[in-house]
Amino acid sequence: MGSFSIWHWLIVLAIVVLIFGTKKLRNIGSDVGGAVKSFKEAVNDGKSAPALGDEGQNNPIENEVRYKEKQ
Repeated sequence: MGSFSIWHWLIVLAIVVLIFGTKKLRNIGSDVGGAVKSFKEAVNDGKSAPALGDEGQNNPIENEVRYKEKQ
């Protein structure tokens, strides 16, 4: 009773498709996929950001200006 069988999930899926339609579900899927891709790119950009030298470590604004000048 605690778990759902495959038939329960198929009925839920059929109801969702009837309510939203396949085109809307496809658009939602592509939007979520695009968001995940953008998030992964942002995380990778953050990892590959060059580390600044020891000078100016106490001044984060100055470090940010130097980083943007390098770009």
